Amino acid sequence: MSNALNAFNSFGAEKFSAMACQMAPYFSTINPLVVALRPGYAEATVPFRREITNHLGTVHAIALCNAAELTAGLMTDVSIPAGARWIPKGMTVEYLAKAKTAVRAVADGSDVDWSSAGDKLVSVTVFDEQDQQVFTARITMNVKL
Repeated sequence: MSNALNAFNSFGAEKFSAMACQMAPYFSTINPLVVALRPGYAEATVPFRREITNHLGTVHAIALCNAAELTAGLMTDVSIPAGARWIPKGMTVEYLAKAKTAVRAVADGSDVDWSSAGDKLVSVTVFDEQDQQVFTARITMNVKL
């Protein structure tokens, strides 16, 4: 079991989320709560706060990207074989609707072959509180075994 998965299961969502933000401080700007983490899947919520809004009063594009990278990275970390490493290599995003509420980012890597090295494409979907898709990302993760 990966260290991240072990920590999530041992400490719970709130303490784990705080630890993740200590390890990568930029994630703390969105105040995430990792609510689910397992091989092939990660989910985090981001509360709606003025600090992450844009001039339109909606969740800023970069805050959405931040949530996508957090969930994709955690999901990748718990999905790769023990001893493997990963790094994000690129991200393509689509803004589908204005995010006017708290959001939920879901990284789904259930169809990814994590047993081999190379570039892996991770899909992330972000939903608002009405379960409307507001954002999607495809993040290329480079995995080295």
